[in-house]
Amino acid sequence: VQLQAFGGGLVQAGGSLRLSCTASGRTFSSYGMGWFRQAPGKEREFVAGITRYGGMLYYADSVKGRSTISRDNAKNTVYLEMNSLKPEDTAVYYCARRREDSSSWYSRYMDYWGKGTQVTVSS
Repeated sequence: VQLQAFGGGLVQAGGSLRLSCTASGRTFSSYGMGWFRQAPGKEREFVAGITRYGGMLYYADSVKGRSTISRDNAKNTVYLEMNSLKPEDTAVYYCARRREDSSSWYSRYMDYWGKGTQVTVSS
């Protein structure tokens, strides 16, 4: 399985970005998908998660109300739309596939990771 995240970039505070992550393989809809981020000098943290068919959505408090996770199983793609971006949102954003046997969004329960896409928010 390969995950490819893209859509990052440089944006001013208050702006918006839409990240995408495309997965290889034919079992995309069998797995929950998550977005994580890692800022310089900080640990990787959970941002948002979506269950297999999009029935349940989960968000970190830091992005709740400003971000929307969604997926298109026909395109093997998961999205993260972020609005009202803040400088503290600056990080490398990673998409990840959750283990089939897990209901947790801790990073140790993800079995595949994309390479990440840089998001930089200027003040």
